[in-house]
Amino acid sequence: MIDSTHRLPIVQQASALDVARSTVYYLPRPTSDLDLELMRQIDQLHLQFPFMGARSLRLQLLSLGFEVGRRHIGTLMAKMAIYAVCPQPGTSKRCPGHKIYPYLLRHLNITHSNQVWALDTTYIRMSKGFVYLTAVIDVFSRKILAGIVALTLQSCHAVHVLHQAFVKYGTPEIVNVDQGTQFTDSNFTDAVLDKRQTVDGRQRSTAGQYFY
Repeated sequence: MIDSTHRLPIVQQASALDVARSTVYYLPRPTSDLDLELMRQIDQLHLQFPFMGARSLRLQLLSLGFEVGRRHIGTLMAKMAIYAVCPQPGTSKRCPGHKIYPYLLRHLNITHSNQVWALDTTYIRMSKGFVYLTAVIDVFSRKILAGIVALTLQSCHAVHVLHQAFVKYGTPEIVNVDQGTQFTDSNFTDAVLDKRQTVDGRQRSTAGQYFY
């Protein structure tokens, strides 16, 4: 829209269009051949390893003979709208508004099956994205009683898998979980309140060692 041949000075044209004068004189630089090749390699590596960020991709590119810095790779990834596909922390994140029940396993001698069940959630990396696995385990026998794979951390999935275990194995004396929002939500706590639910005050419950 700016016409350098117009009798009106460029300064006044830029002012009339409400654009910065510096943008008028800016000449876009074409992407270099090296960056084009780097972008092609990054795209291929991202398809093979979608969980890799700029640091990991830099190591891969160095092994292929490309001397490039992490920051430049990050710039090219942003330009290509490529981001590492990985789960964010929070599977055991506490919700401030949810009630936390007392922990009952401290100093408890676990001697038989169906004495204590534990629920925990972890993630499974897929070729594109990831899914959440919630499982019920008998702490004494370490047997997986029920499991469910879902795309979200909603409490309904935890309730569903717990009911599956109830139907197959009866009722435990204690149900132990961590402080994840899916376990402290009222939908879940109402389902197990009469089963003496216990919540560990630490980040991971007794069941956590079997999933991580």
